[in-house]
Amino acid sequence: MPIDESRTFQPVRIAVLTVSDTRTLADDRSGDTLVDRLTVAGHILADRAIVTDDSDQIVGKLHAWIDDPSVDVILTTGGTGVTGRDITPEALARVWDKEIPGFGELFRWLSYQSIGTSTIQSRATACVARGTYIFALPGSTGAVKDGWDGILKDQLDIRHRPCNFVELLPRLTER
Repeated sequence: MPIDESRTFQPVRIAVLTVSDTRTLADDRSGDTLVDRLTVAGHILADRAIVTDDSDQIVGKLHAWIDDPSVDVILTTGGTGVTGRDITPEALARVWDKEIPGFGELFRWLSYQSIGTSTIQSRATACVARGTYIFALPGSTGAVKDGWDGILKDQLDIRHRPCNFVELLPRLTER
């Protein structure tokens, strides 16, 4: 998709949340991948954290960042599968005002190009919560690369045409 070079790039402040019972900052490759990609793109890492696959912990961290005016976007990685511990989409449903179903649909279509029918196991999703975008990606490095490179890199760039998420940021809370 085209980038309109006549527009000025506008960095977005992004928080990265890894949902995992086993990862630490020392071995969180998916979180590292997101941080690398967003900073290379010119965005600002607003915060980063790891929480366990516990709905209350996830929701608590999301509420804190949603209420933080220095966070525009939250990227989560992990907890989007179908096992009993995978509860990130359910946690998002506890905070969202509006779901963005097209994100998960497009993510699975892109992921299909890499992993075939195994993409059906992903429950990647996105939403808007009190003026903050939240995008939930699976926990593999391949999945976060697919999500960032195939969707978020463009949609979080105000120069992307014909439209993008960034230009809508000021209007997310209008009634």
